[in-house]
This record gives sequence, structure tokens and C-alpha cells, in this order.
Amino acid sequence: MGKSKTYMYDYDDYDKGKNAETMVEDILSDPDFPGLEELVIGCWGCPAQEDCQALLDGFVEHADRFCHITKLFVGDMDFEDCEVSWIMQGDYSRLWQAMPQLKSLTIKGSMDLNLGEVSHENLESLTIICGGLGADVIAQIQRARLPRLRKLLLYIGVEEYGFDGNGDTIRELLTGSDFPNLDYLGIVDSEIQDELTEVVLSSKYIHQIATLDLSCGTLTDKGGQLLLDKVPGLPNLVKLDVHYHYLSDDMMAALKNLPLEVDVSEQEQADEWNGKLWYNAMLTE
Repeated sequence: MGKSKTYMYDYDDYDKGKNAETMVEDILSDPDFPGLEELVIGCWGCPAQEDCQALLDGFVEHADRFCHITKLFVGDMDFEDCEVSWIMQGDYSRLWQAMPQLKSLTIKGSMDLNLGEVSHENLESLTIICGGLGADVIAQIQRARLPRLRKLLLYIGVEEYGFDGNGDTIRELLTGSDFPNLDYLGIVDSEIQDELTEVVLSSKYIHQIATLDLSCGTLTDKGGQLLLDKVPGLPNLVKLDVHYHYLSDDMMAALKNLPLEVDVSEQEQADEWNGKLWYNAMLTE
């Protein structure tokens, strides 16, 4: 495994004038940087008030200095640094051409996120972690040209924090996209996880992927039954991940008996309020 390093600032650094722009300078002046394969960007100062655009622009402007980076994670921070739905992202439009060697891109946060026209010959993994993924970004992924993409993991999130689509939005993504080498499909962290389970199970990718990830959402026995009915007829599947869910004990046991690796950990219980049951996705705010 290639060398990885995380670059991050705390609020004391921010008070001293450190920000996304100075982080580029600090990365380029680091003697460890030329030997890295993975670049992880943590907190760039005050990500709830300042986006990471200067960082992205720096990658483009110094493209020759970043040509050895094959894995990039922008926004690797926990809630103590910034709540996920408050992380201000940026415009990745120019990154695709500037970093043609990139194989893995992980983005955390979706506020002001713009992927642009996505076209990349070598990207194998795309992950977006957020509390609510905008339909405009989902449409950009749908139109993306990523012939070598093997892993697509999208945190759908909730309406309150940015998801402005519905089940049809994800259906259009899976119908209209063209990822011939997709091996891992993750549509996770949704408050409509049962509906999205039906969408995913009816998609064209369901007969080619080895890993199906429907975790971190509001999956109930309704979605669990859909899986029980469909998965036995999918010999290509080797792993089903539904951790963090609202399945009953009986449904968990039934899913674990399927002829593949199944993760049913982190069973949740619905909250009752005013006579109504409430189900929450794992990562929202």
C-alpha cells in the first residue's frame, strides 16, 4: 500500500491565518509529499465559513506536482471539526483533467459541491459522504464518463440537509449512467431506504456487482423482504451490507441465512412521538 498523509488545520491555525490557500503551500513544501500516493485533506481552517476552492484550484495550478497522487480524500473531518452538512465544498470541474492518474476520490460534504462535466479514464472509486446529496450532483454522476469505475458509494441523506430528489432521481441515475466495470454499488444513508432498495434491485447493475451496500438508512422489514426475494437469484453477489437498519430480529436472521456475506449489525429502534414512529438515517446533520 502506498504512503498516505493527512493535512489539516485546527481553529488556532485558522486564527493565525491558515486556510485552504496556505494548505496548498504547506503540502508542496512538505518533504514527505513527493513520496505519497494518497492525499487526505482534513479541516482547512473553518470549513463551515470557507470552502475548499483554493485547494482545488491549487491542485489544478500545480498539476505537475500532484501527478503522483492516486487517491484523494477532501473533507476528512469529524463533527468536532465541522458537522458534515456544514462542510463547504467546491467546484471539481477542472480536477478531472488536472489529475488523470487519480484512481480514488472521496468527498465529504455537499454544500456548494459541483462535479462539473465528469470525464476520467482511470478513476475506479467515487465516494460522496454527506447529509443530503443534491439532485444536480446526482445528475452529474449520471452523465459521467468513468469507464473504469468499480466502486460508487453515495450517501443520499435527507431533505432537510440537501437531498432534493426522490426514488425516481436514483432510478434515473442507475438507468442513465454507464459504468460497465461497476463492482460495488452503495446507495446508503437514506430516509427512504426501502424505496431505494426496490430501485437498486431493479437496476441494470444488480446482475454485475459483487457488493451491494444499502447501509446506514431506514431499512425496515419491507425492504428486507425485497432482498430476501431477489438476492437468492443473484449469484454474482458476494456481499450484502445493511448495517445500521430498522430490521426485526426475524428478518435479520433470515438475511443472515442468505448464501453470501451479510452485515446486519447496528440494529436501531424507531422513536415514537405523538403516536407516530420515526426512523432516522445515520448521517444527516
